[in-house]
Amino acid sequence: MLPKLDIIVVNWNSGNFVSECIETISCAVNKNFKLNRLVVVDNGSSDKSLSKIKQNNLPLIIIKNEQNFGFGKACNIGAVGSEADYLLMLNPDTRLFENSLWIPIKYMEKEENKNIGIIGIQLLNDKNEISRNCARFPTPLKMIYRSLGLNKLFPQIFQGHFMSEWDHKDSRIVDQVMGSFFMIRRKLFNDLDGYDERFFVYYEDLDLALRARKKDYLSFYLADASIYHKGGGVTENIKSKRMFINLQSKILFAKKHFNRSSFIIVYLVILILEPVSRILGAVFTGSFTSIVQISKAYIKLYKSNLFNKNYKYSL
Repeated sequence: MLPKLDIIVVNWNSGNFVSECIETISCAVNKNFKLNRLVVVDNGSSDKSLSKIKQNNLPLIIIKNEQNFGFGKACNIGAVGSEADYLLMLNPDTRLFENSLWIPIKYMEKEENKNIGIIGIQLLNDKNEISRNCARFPTPLKMIYRSLGLNKLFPQIFQGHFMSEWDHKDSRIVDQVMGSFFMIRRKLFNDLDGYDERFFVYYEDLDLALRARKKDYLSFYLADASIYHKGGGVTENIKSKRMFINLQSKILFAKKHFNRSSFIIVYLVILILEPVSRILGAVFTGSFTSIVQISKAYIKLYKSNLFNKNYKYSL
């Protein structure tokens, strides 16, 4: 029996990207597996990006949310009712190649790889360079020194969040693969109850990978297949909002996975010392626009109530 795959693409005002991404999926589908469903979950887009999706022969399902529920919740919505062997969370700003789907599925299908729960592949940028995107699980100490910027000042001593010292040209077990192409066994996804929807965006993949590891399922980076991933910067008008959400997610991750005393220390460092470190870095580089964005993000953080279950993140 052929392995089955469901692809979930979360769209939020992605312009032409989502339609162009879908067009490339056809070239990556072959006779070695079955594409059961291609689910596009739209998070209340206002740019008419869904209308640009062309008719195709793919098993396309479009789900329209009335508002932006965030990445994790949108993926969970897209996964409801899945009967596939594998789920692929795919960013709309990606382009697939002929080997992008079958090669990782083939690797996961091998009996000796049954303990691999999550797999990612090479991401290529506009210059055809490999993006160094695999990440490490945070610890309280790592979160603290990264909040202080020590990994940027002394990179040979303090490791960064991403494994940028490794060229990503070989395959290996990692802590977390990039969420732009995040393939997971569907049964494992269900056993973990999917993404923790308290993470609006950022850290949700890291949290899922860590919970999988605690169930003895590994994440694997496969260098034998690749996709194009545009990525890119954040527009100025939402930088502070994204920074705020990133900080909220980081605090939530620490509260969820660290013991109480470690969490309190990390929490205080994020609230008190990290903004000073960020502003000093911006002053040193002469980026006064960044100072404004940092200030806005932290003012919003101080005003928010992270532990209020009714608090809603939004962009």
